[in-house]
Amino acid sequence: QVQLVESGGGLVQAGGSLRLSCAASGRTDSTYALGWFRQPPGKEREFVGVIWWSGVYTYAPGYADSVKGRFTISRDNPKNTVYLQMNSLKPEDTAVYYCAATPYRSTKRLNIGADYDHWGQGTQVTVSS
Repeated sequence: QVQLVESGGGLVQAGGSLRLSCAASGRTDSTYALGWFRQPPGKEREFVGVIWWSGVYTYAPGYADSVKGRFTISRDNPKNTVYLQMNSLKPEDTAVYYCAATPYRSTKRLNIGADYDHWGQGTQVTVSS
């Protein structure tokens, strides 16, 4: 069983930065994908980005257009942790952010939350104007 724990959320002014962490426990050493999603207040959950790996090899992350160039996903393999570095934050980035994991297969739709098997508890990010 994979367990995910997010941390790093908080309150930040527009233009600022935050780094979220998603620590994974359990077996994620094979071919796995970890996605970041967010749910703004009063809105549906949306895809932010994804990173996937096969053993120690990590593939280039993918991002939603709304965060491309501002957000960066990276993986620390020894720590079994994935990071979401968020720069140039905007008020519209305000949301609860979730990480989610699934064994990677080519049939997986990595931008669709329903295709993920394990979810973290979420962490609040609030960007003030």
